[in-house]
Amino acid sequence: MWLTIWSYMQVSGPRAFPGFALSKIFAKNNYDIVAVARDSKKLEELKSKLSVDGCSVHTIEADLSKFDDIEKIKQVVESEKWDIETLVLNAGQGIGGDFVTQTKLDKELQLISLNANSMVHMSKIFLPKLIARGHGKIMMVSSVSGTTPIPYEAVYGATKAFVNSFFWAIRNEVKGYNIDMTLLLPGATETNFFVNAGLAETVIGSGKKDNVDEVAQRAWFALQSGHEYVYGSDLAEYEGDVLNRNQSESHKAQRHRYLSAPKRC
Repeated sequence: MWLTIWSYMQVSGPRAFPGFALSKIFAKNNYDIVAVARDSKKLEELKSKLSVDGCSVHTIEADLSKFDDIEKIKQVVESEKWDIETLVLNAGQGIGGDFVTQTKLDKELQLISLNANSMVHMSKIFLPKLIARGHGKIMMVSSVSGTTPIPYEAVYGATKAFVNSFFWAIRNEVKGYNIDMTLLLPGATETNFFVNAGLAETVIGSGKKDNVDEVAQRAWFALQSGHEYVYGSDLAEYEGDVLNRNQSESHKAQRHRYLSAPKRC
């Protein structure tokens, strides 16, 4: 059984969320699914679309930016006695804009809770369960943005840098426990991310993006083969593993300022 965690979720149309593309792959490979998101209507849409593949789809309505809602997930999984074998942690969202004059503190703190705190909380709950069952898989969804400072997405980029560091530390700690951990680092992908983040009219938000189904396929093969990390495309891999490993933090920030800056900047 696979437990997948969403925040915002769109399960149809040209900008369907990557988690749904992954869900389709898992369903076609005979996984039962527990899907978590805060939108009950979209959860039901997900259930309807995936059930045609013959898998069992269970849904939990929860806001992953809230501590009590995450504890509710734990309670439901335990009360239903669902045996979670694979955990995909892909809750996240972005906020774009000038940190000083445009973005709001309450939204940024909520973003930190969703993108970073929930990753820690969910791992704390389910990683011991995977170890206790003797084997398991975890995919943490980060971003190539976590490999560089991102002006005008300053808090978002910082949360993804946190996820990257957290992943590598925990992956090292669980060596010897038969737990496969994979980090997914998508680049700009054809989803509603940039619209929701207020970045649709930026250079990166209006530019060419990776196909969401191809990103999901890369993620699937990396997870199933036990590979430690995977980018969403060759271009994202070049940025993350070549440019961002060799350039200074200042130079990377300047390069991304052009990509993410509001039009007035």
